[in-house]
Amino acid sequence: MESVLVSACLMGQAVRFDGAGRFCDHAVLRRWRDEGRIVEACPEVAGGLPVPRPRAEIAAAAGGLKVLLGTAKVINCEGQDVSEYFVQGARKTLKLVQEKGIRIAILKENSPSCGTGNIYDGTFSGTRIAGLGVTAALLRDSGVHVFGESGIFEAERLLRKLEGGFLPG
Repeated sequence: MESVLVSACLMGQAVRFDGAGRFCDHAVLRRWRDEGRIVEACPEVAGGLPVPRPRAEIAAAAGGLKVLLGTAKVINCEGQDVSEYFVQGARKTLKLVQEKGIRIAILKENSPSCGTGNIYDGTFSGTRIAGLGVTAALLRDSGVHVFGESGIFEAERLLRKLEGGFLPG
């Protein structure tokens, strides 16, 4: 049985920068939880950041891959460079995924760690741009199929395909 990595905040854990969760009450996630498939992770906490913490964004709209390469930074709203926490969290999350043989991840959209298609532009103005968070970039670059919470049905189809089965119904 395939396991699926899911951002801990989507499972209701209070790990976000503001000390809250972003529980995603989706039928597929409920079923996966009941089947014992879900492995929860918060890369930012795994990297050593506290809860709550100052909001952070990838500076200059650079994207997670450039942070991993060391050519861009994650800066919090107090102006501190917190890149190393994000990189360490991404590496720890990748290690977890590799240890468990996980091939699919559902990550929190827009996050500087987990953003799967959009992230904030680094100006703290609420402006979103196309891009990947640090963990999403590392996982995708390592061959993991990464989806945001709006792509759960697509992830479900892939999971069934990987397992050689079909969608129920």
